[in-house]
Amino acid sequence: MEILDFIWNNVVVFLIVITILVFVHEYGHYWVAKRNGVRVEVFSVGFGPEIWGRNDASGTRWKICAIPLGGYVKMFGEGEDDSEHENPTKLTDAEKDVSFYYKSVRQRAAIVAAGPIVNFIFAIFAFAILAGFVGTPAPLAVVGEVIKDSAADIAGFQSGDRFLSINKEKIILFSDLRRIVTANPETSLSFQVDRTGKEITLSATPKLSVRKNAEGEDVKIGLLGVGGNPEFVNFERQNPAMALWVGAKNTYITSTRILSFIGDVVSGKSGTKELGGPLRIAQISGQMAEQGIAAVILLMAVLSVNLGLINLFPIPMLDGGHLAFYLIESLLGRPLGAKAQEYGFRFGLILVLMLVVFVTWNDLVHLEVIEFIKGLVT
Repeated sequence: MEILDFIWNNVVVFLIVITILVFVHEYGHYWVAKRNGVRVEVFSVGFGPEIWGRNDASGTRWKICAIPLGGYVKMFGEGEDDSEHENPTKLTDAEKDVSFYYKSVRQRAAIVAAGPIVNFIFAIFAFAILAGFVGTPAPLAVVGEVIKDSAADIAGFQSGDRFLSINKEKIILFSDLRRIVTANPETSLSFQVDRTGKEITLSATPKLSVRKNAEGEDVKIGLLGVGGNPEFVNFERQNPAMALWVGAKNTYITSTRILSFIGDVVSGKSGTKELGGPLRIAQISGQMAEQGIAAVILLMAVLSVNLGLINLFPIPMLDGGHLAFYLIESLLGRPLGAKAQEYGFRFGLILVLMLVVFVTWNDLVHLEVIEFIKGLVT
């Protein structure tokens, strides 16, 4: 039974998550391509040998392949440049009308950018679904950590104390506690708390601290010296409009955190041990699956943002690399030469392969596979 649980959580759920994200990304390319009159020849989820496939009425081959780590949309005329061939393919006017190559730079850029954009849209809706049906977390006013020598420590607060009121004003959420405390530096406050079922009263004077506000001005605030308790959280369901706002905000926050982390890695402020690949994602998928469908949706939202951002990097082979070529084409008034593009794509392929090998090695080390293998041969 444990083996079946492992296979379901770490393999099946991982494949479902990856398949959905790849389909969403590629469908963005497909949808915008069709809207721009491009004939789509193949829509593939995965690479390698075809496992299942069918042709639709427009002639597009929809298929699922054996290697699920990616996918692609093959458009008629994609990657062609008749001017570079000694014997250029003669296309009819009707074929040129549905050829990717003969579309304007703006149309081609829109088709390429659609994949990452749809990833962000998917993340917004995934976060919104969580906000609407599960709710956004609102920490309750319960003490987690008491900072040593703080006002709370001096007053005798303990981990697990639940705030009931401050100066007879009812307190429920940790944000209520923060609001009152920060507004009363060096002011004695009376706290009514519940400690293991017994109500007690504690007096504390928040210490004065000077912080800068959003305008860069010095502001005096009070600090009590307690942290919230992650075990006590209330989930507040949001209405559809607010849920979408929360989805957009969480997508933005996730994007900035990912970019900040990448910036720290590039600058050397952070190590590369946290960079993970498919094996790490499979492990995390298993952990999320054990927590329920909401956790899996959260994982998909975060991974969708990752997929959208990574594909926008200006690296040949990725969508961002194609967009960089189109930008150069719009500035020069003509496409880059075939040789320049070929070398660019070779460089991009080498870079992507090196990254795949690196993150896979990180995964093996993180999962202690290397140590396990060493144990077998020593």
